[in-house]
Amino acid sequence: MKLNNENSLDIFYKIVNENHDKNIILVTDPPFNINYKYNTYNDNMDEDEYYEMLDFYFHDLPSVIIHYPENLYKLAFQIGKFPKKIISWVYNSNTGKQHRDIAFFDIKPDMSKVRQPYKNPNDKRIRERIARGCKGAKLYDWWNINQVKNVSKEKTEHPCQMPLEVMKNIIGILPDNCLIIDPFMGSGTTGVAVLEMNKEQNANREFIGIEIDKKYFEIAKNRIDLLTKKC
Repeated sequence: MKLNNENSLDIFYKIVNENHDKNIILVTDPPFNINYKYNTYNDNMDEDEYYEMLDFYFHDLPSVIIHYPENLYKLAFQIGKFPKKIISWVYNSNTGKQHRDIAFFDIKPDMSKVRQPYKNPNDKRIRERIARGCKGAKLYDWWNINQVKNVSKEKTEHPCQMPLEVMKNIIGILPDNCLIIDPFMGSGTTGVAVLEMNKEQNANREFIGIEIDKKYFEIAKNRIDLLTKKC
């Protein structure tokens, strides 16, 4: 685990070049450019500038990106690539947007690596599978997972915290020996998911996180340090 409290624009390709011999995959929930009030980052860029910034990160490397569908279409056009897989993350909220998509660019996830309870356990064929020791169905491409809310047990002071279950699902369907880089680390949920899924799957994924804001960086560092001691 390597955590950096810096502007990822300044150090991103230095980190990539230092790890050029590894299986690098970017996994991130980038700022959405909707004028959200972060401590440090300006979330109100010119639209062209915003997509050029995303292109800086995602043009050359395998990437898993969480964003609204409309933005992912524009991003795919910007970077000149189509995703190999799209998963929809849906949730109930008091806003007009009720879901985000998770796009896998230049990486095809193995949905069988993470299991879930069968939807119809009383079906004869499913009962036979359970009797044979099958531990559930592979993940589907539709994840109904609540957002992290102010009353959520896992909530930190970060205003846009990702649900750990979403990030664990993502990490769990990626290769066991890759290097995960999150250039917008935020509260550190991606790093926490790497640690937990490494333990659950006996995997050896590495993680490098970059966060520009000092307060959010300390939140991420504390979460990851605490879990590292437990692991």
